[in-house]
Amino acid sequence: MEKKILIVDDDPRNIFALKLTLKAKKFNIETALGAQEAIDKLEKDDHINIVLMDMMMPDIDGYQAIGMIREINKLNHIPIIAVTAQAMEEDYQKCIDAGATDYIKKPINVDQLLNVIEKVS
Repeated sequence: MEKKILIVDDDPRNIFALKLTLKAKKFNIETALGAQEAIDKLEKDDHINIVLMDMMMPDIDGYQAIGMIREINKLNHIPIIAVTAQAMEEDYQKCIDAGATDYIKKPINVDQLLNVIEKVS
């Protein structure tokens, strides 16, 4: 069965590019433009295997969103890959401390992303 990935990003262009890339690699893709929409989708769909979470979103940022997902028992096992343009060493640690399973920086290197997806799933 192919993996189902939820892409969470407030920028539809980022979603579009990532969705196109991952679909070409035979992943099943769901998308959400914000944290609450992502949580709603995760609660309704038991087949989402991985979340790609943009960390810099308005309203509820990725750090808060990961915390909210980790507090929901039936969702807290799902690997969450933090996606951020902030690439300092402390940013990696901040993402992990927030509950992310792993981290990838923007602009996204597709091979690197595929390696991270393979590692966490």
